[in-house]
Amino acid sequence: MSDTWTFVCPTSQLLPGEMKTVFDEVTDVPIVIFNYDGMFYALEDRCSHEDFELSSGSFDRTEGSIECLLHGARFDIRTGQALCAPAHLPVAKFPVKHENDGIWTRDDRS
Repeated sequence: MSDTWTFVCPTSQLLPGEMKTVFDEVTDVPIVIFNYDGMFYALEDRCSHEDFELSSGSFDRTEGSIECLLHGARFDIRTGQALCAPAHLPVAKFPVKHENDGIWTRDDRS
């Protein structure tokens, strides 16, 4: 668990419909951050079906989902919930804060 917030980028560099990957400064966990209609969401950058980076997949800006490139599993970026097979387990969701014109996240799992 990390109490340290990791700086992602200035808000001006993550426009609606875009995503960006960072590594938590303490746990070194890869986190993918999404700007979905001006709201920011963060998930662990790892498919729960097969340990593969979600950020390689496609972000559906209409539905608010990310599809894993490897086998087509889709996840809701707001909750991390699996939306279709072959994934059945959710992806870890992380807090995001918008402060001083910047985006921050952290791995808050215990």
